[in-house]
Amino acid sequence: MSDPVTVTWKGEGLLFEGRTASGSVDLVSGLDAGVEGVRPTELLAVALGGCTAMDVLSILRKMRQPVEAFSVEVRGTRAEEHPKRYTSLEVVYRLRGDLDEAKVARAVELSETRYCSVEATLHPGVPIASRFEIER
Repeated sequence: MSDPVTVTWKGEGLLFEGRTASGSVDLVSGLDAGVEGVRPTELLAVALGGCTAMDVLSILRKMRQPVEAFSVEVRGTRAEEHPKRYTSLEVVYRLRGDLDEAKVARAVELSETRYCSVEATLHPGVPIASRFEIER
């Protein structure tokens, strides 16, 4: 079983602190205008982007690919009615360097089908499309 996480109300509005064994984050609702923090649905997208980004970069390093810059953008479509769950997600990998396109495609495929636990948790319940762009 994984280490527990705790979510504690901070005593005002809908502001909470999420704490894990490795850190913490302030969680907010869309109803709390001007309060700093991350919405839980945004955090889910961050988790997907972070999980797959770490996989892809690690795999590309093992393939000895000269990655100069790397980012992942995750966009989602959400249901109109409650619960306003993600109905689909798109992951865009943006890389810079003299990279072998086939190796980048393989690294993305391995992350998506074998290593990324967040994607494995979401999929197939939420369709996830992906693509990558290489700037040379």
